[in-house]
Amino acid sequence: MTLKNDRKIVYLAGFLFSIHLALTSYVNSSFLQSYVSENYVGLVYVLASIVTIIGLLEMPRLLRRTGNRYATLIFSLICLVSLLALSVLNQKIPVILAFIAYFASGNFIIATLDIFVEEFSKDKNIGKLRGLFLVVANSAWVVAQMVSGTIIDKSSYKGIYVFAAVFMALVAGIFIMFLKDFKDPVYKKVPVLKTLSFFRQDKNISRIYFINFILKFFFAWMVIYTPIFLHEHIGFTWDKIGLIFTIMLLPFVILEFPLGKLSDKIGEKKMLLSGFLITAFFALMIPFIKGADLILWAIILFGTRVGAAIIEVMSESYFFKVVNSERADAISFFRNTYPLSYIIAPLLAVPILFLIPSFEYLFFILGAVMFCGFLITLRLKDVK
Repeated sequence: MTLKNDRKIVYLAGFLFSIHLALTSYVNSSFLQSYVSENYVGLVYVLASIVTIIGLLEMPRLLRRTGNRYATLIFSLICLVSLLALSVLNQKIPVILAFIAYFASGNFIIATLDIFVEEFSKDKNIGKLRGLFLVVANSAWVVAQMVSGTIIDKSSYKGIYVFAAVFMALVAGIFIMFLKDFKDPVYKKVPVLKTLSFFRQDKNISRIYFINFILKFFFAWMVIYTPIFLHEHIGFTWDKIGLIFTIMLLPFVILEFPLGKLSDKIGEKKMLLSGFLITAFFALMIPFIKGADLILWAIILFGTRVGAAIIEVMSESYFFKVVNSERADAISFFRNTYPLSYIIAPLLAVPILFLIPSFEYLFFILGAVMFCGFLITLRLKDVK
């Protein structure tokens, strides 16, 4: 197959994988709330994230043994089985273990897809191709939110996991049938301490890592606590929440491809600064909304994602302009921002929930964290 066709196959895999991810991500916290209390849901994410980080650190070793295609297939099958387990299990401990397997395998797939996209990209077009991949993946999130609320209302949370498993089966099928001629880059054997040194020595790589972490912190905070807040405290039904989330996620589809192309011409710093200011502003507005006004909630959450979409494509473009696909260790470490955020965010939120007078005060904290991202970006230098 040609390079262009291989890229299309990876984009298709990314789309199908993202549908499964979008179907489950915003219901996981509410589903887990059936087995652990609201205040402790975050701790399940902490356990899953610890397992994920350990796995990401070991991923380069696996890639050298199996190659990226087989590794992605293995992770896809684990994810598929864990989703089916979540759809049938009813006991607390088995459900938590299945969730950990699902969460970790999903993060591993994100990292292996990164390697495919990076290998199929040309240096001068990284921003454009990264932006296109993000648009393809994020369009799946919009599609999934259109149907997720209806599925929950008709078949409960269990139905979501069955539906998501169908898409993971398709992803596994892609890696069984296609990309057989993919030539893996030479995955360098780099000790963890040397990887840490690589990030520490280059201040701009360190800054883009922390910028990416703050974005993932925002996503973790929103994914865990926004569905609980809208459903349990504001009183929206799941079909209304699905509609709100569909509108909320549109900026990722509309903005990321043109902004990715723009970053190849003007750099990332200015847009990162604007992204953090926009996200911080709208996050700080959330506690002031008291009623179940669907349009108002959709507008406010849409605003937070305008800023987040800018940050996402700019941070991705910046990092992959300075790190190539051979540095699987660096890519895995960069991707640990997602599971790491699911450790830090709930560990911060759990004690705060016992101290704050009302649940919505969590979003004041989130707005302040996003402003910290603005301060870090001020010291970032654009890639020349």
